[in-house]
Amino acid sequence: MRSKVLLMLVMCGVMSGWMLEPALAKRGKGGGKPAPAPLLTEAEAHDLLFMREEEKLARDVYIILYNEWNARVFDNISQAEQKHMDALLGLLDKYGLEDPILGFGKFADEELQELFDSLVAMGLESKLDALMVGALIEEVDIEDIVDAMDRTTKTDILNVYGNLVAGSENHLNAFVRNIEAITGETYVAQWISQEEVDAILGR
Repeated sequence: MRSKVLLMLVMCGVMSGWMLEPALAKRGKGGGKPAPAPLLTEAEAHDLLFMREEEKLARDVYIILYNEWNARVFDNISQAEQKHMDALLGLLDKYGLEDPILGFGKFADEELQELFDSLVAMGLESKLDALMVGALIEEVDIEDIVDAMDRTTKTDILNVYGNLVAGSENHLNAFVRNIEAITGETYVAQWISQEEVDAILGR
């Protein structure tokens, strides 16, 4: 993963994107009792815990940016991110994984905490910067979720991930519409390829 390099870029104000470092998978609950559901691979557990925190990071950033800029797109999408978090919590509960979530704006992983703080600071610079942060988060989410889908064959997990991808694509569309309304220019991809972004935007 490139989280340390990407953190340095973000803290320098370079809007080029980042890949959040997955939080370490934690031991499941239940002591010595048999698992109530099929066991997860290490990668599957790792991904589920990471996705739960990644959706929280997006939600928390958007809530702060909505309070600052009063742009409805942040309010709408923050509520969608909460639903994504809830769906992932359902999977964590099913597979006996301990929820890694802390309080609002708080992350157990120090790098995630630093990224959150840096992204918020960047988004508070201007409304356009805030929208660019939103679009960047969604691009990263899309790539991370698609990668996680390649590491599981479990139908329930794939269904949730598929819904997350669809949601992130809708969110990216919404942010791009707002960005282009301000700049009058065609949006340029920040993390995934331009071809992927254009396909998502229907161009």
